[in-house]
Amino acid sequence: MQKWIHRSMFTASAAALTLLAACGGGTDSSEETDSSEEENTQEESSGDTVTYEGPNGSFDIPADPQNIVVLAPSYVGYFLALDEKPIGATTQALENPYFDEEMTEGIEDLGDGTSVEQVLALEPDLIVTLSSDENLEQLQDVAPTVTIDYGQLPFKEQLQEFGTMTGEEEAAEAWITEWDESIEANRASVEESVGDRTISLIQPFEKGVYVFGNTFARGGEIIYDEFGLAAPDAVQEDAIDSGEGFVNVSLEALDDYAGDIIFTSPWQESETGSADEVYDSNVWQNLPAVQEDNVYELDTAASFFNDPVSLESQLDFVVESLEDSAE
Repeated sequence: MQKWIHRSMFTASAAALTLLAACGGGTDSSEETDSSEEENTQEESSGDTVTYEGPNGSFDIPADPQNIVVLAPSYVGYFLALDEKPIGATTQALENPYFDEEMTEGIEDLGDGTSVEQVLALEPDLIVTLSSDENLEQLQDVAPTVTIDYGQLPFKEQLQEFGTMTGEEEAAEAWITEWDESIEANRASVEESVGDRTISLIQPFEKGVYVFGNTFARGGEIIYDEFGLAAPDAVQEDAIDSGEGFVNVSLEALDDYAGDIIFTSPWQESETGSADEVYDSNVWQNLPAVQEDNVYELDTAASFFNDPVSLESQLDFVVESLEDSAE
């Protein structure tokens, strides 16, 4: 029988940002202007904005944004980790099982994020979205809009960029330091538990299968990058070394991509079938990981996320599962 582990908290930029200090206000030439008052005015206005240079152009953004709307679901957790709670986010982000109620309290639910009118009503001073956002031109008329391409940066570098963007550089570095300490604290146990066995991240859909590498969440960043554990040769070549992050394989080819340990969850249901067609197949049932009871189930709704908040819960689940696989 397979080990379907269920946990309530587990199952989600082509160019670097350059932030430059920008202009302050001018000085008052009147002889009646108090010199100390003039100095204070300059201090208040200096640094009000910084120049952002990225894939969608160069423009000014607030040096200390107060009303951030995040339309890219995978990035909301970065801002929460920096204690920069957005004022608006999509339903998908707000339903991330890794976020507790306190984290998301007060964030406006923007549905699928396609309503410019909803965004406008929040009066944001900064918008963060994907470069593929179909409303990008309209959003840029609402507020400075930063576009980020998913997966272009490792999560630590992405956190550092958001930290710089929001003036929370120290918070970003503090999170990274604590994270690295957690990885090292678990490294020996994980390596001993896994040994030389390989690990796969598999999401079936109807009669096909997605196999993921180290950049598309589902624990990949932790398993392959942080702990340096091995993937099957086919996964290493097609999903990791290729830079694609995932590969779509047929059920018949699954044996080449299935590791000794498997983390899995259904991709999504459709009108024509479900992932059960894979799970119930002879191919799946005869995989060594299935036969040896080394299959661990992710929460489908949370498998998409790989932000800092999500990674913290993923780490607990991955470590627990890998230690369990040694028993």
